[in-house]
Amino acid sequence: MARIVYFGNPQIAVPPLRRLVDDGHEIALVVTGEDKRRGRGRLKSASAVKVAATEMGIEVTSSLQDAGEVASDLGVVVAFGKLIPAELLGLVPMVNLHFSALPRWRGAAPLERAILAGDETAAVCVMEVVRELDAGGIYLSETIKIPENDYLSDLRDRMVEVGSELLSRALAGGLSSLPEPAPQRGEVLYAHKLRPEELKIDWERPVQEVMRLVRIEAAWTTFRSKRLRVLKATPITGLSDRSMPPGAIFVDEERCLVGCGDSPLDIGYVQPENSRRMTVGEWVRGARPLQGERLGS
Repeated sequence: MARIVYFGNPQIAVPPLRRLVDDGHEIALVVTGEDKRRGRGRLKSASAVKVAATEMGIEVTSSLQDAGEVASDLGVVVAFGKLIPAELLGLVPMVNLHFSALPRWRGAAPLERAILAGDETAAVCVMEVVRELDAGGIYLSETIKIPENDYLSDLRDRMVEVGSELLSRALAGGLSSLPEPAPQRGEVLYAHKLRPEELKIDWERPVQEVMRLVRIEAAWTTFRSKRLRVLKATPITGLSDRSMPPGAIFVDEERCLVGCGDSPLDIGYVQPENSRRMTVGEWVRGARPLQGERLGS
């Protein structure tokens, strides 16, 4: 078993950490981001990885310098969000668990970009860490199908489960047992973090394109000049209704249809500005949208 320094931040990096511990590896140190102010309050909160590591009694730091000073056999990087400095790479070998079919979607938001692009498959890779972002050779990988209309949280959960198992297999015999990393081949695409303006719904677009944005679970529009997040929806394919202009609302009891460029979208869950997540029925009863009133205007 290896003595590991673990680098990670969000919830997606917690299951692989727990799997390494369950496999009997010694986690010498966890490196994660500094506590940040989150939400509307002034209190700071720790990263998901810090919370989990603390619960398991593992030493935690936010200093990359500390990682170079602790005795270790291997570094494991999962959704750390920062490039590992060259001087640290020279001290200890490192592997990265990355959630895309490299070299497609290098970077911070590979699953989000795969959904937006309409990719039919994704992949999980155990790869070597090099100075260039996500450019190292690949030790092991597994392809995963992206079902049509699969939401980000569902896809992420499956990817993390597969990735934790893949990482466990890769390190079962130590770093020396890994095969030679295969160089990445194909077109390089970067998965830059999504900007808020990219998440705004353009109701003129075809319903499947709008649905891809909704599946990210952060899409937003406006209603009566206030933001409204659209969190769950179902495309109504094969129905072209010219009486529903793009963005126009049609309410039938607790059902709320919205016109898109080619056919309507059946909205399921929303989150109004400065409010909680709710069913569309709850929103309709409170907001009382008029028939034909538009979203996004």
